[in-house]
Amino acid sequence: MGLIGEVLMLPFAPVRGSVWAVRQVLREAERIYCDPAAVRVELATLEEQLEAGEITEEEFDRRENELLDRLETALRSGETTGNWT
Repeated sequence: MGLIGEVLMLPFAPVRGSVWAVRQVLREAERIYCDPAAVRVELATLEEQLEAGEITEEEFDRRENELLDRLETALRSGETTGNWT
């Protein structure tokens, strides 16, 4: 973009900066959400909660299925991008 374009776009700089920041936060949140190690830690914590009687068997089964789906998706995604292997 040339100098004139930059000058004309100057009033929108705060918006562009905010959009960039939101994209960075979303990218990091997605990375953490899809990290197989993080999912495994959540599975271990879930099992501890069940053993301690903090959650019911039904709640454990439901949340375990969600976490296993996330783990499977993360591992498949990692195979296609070359990560996690």
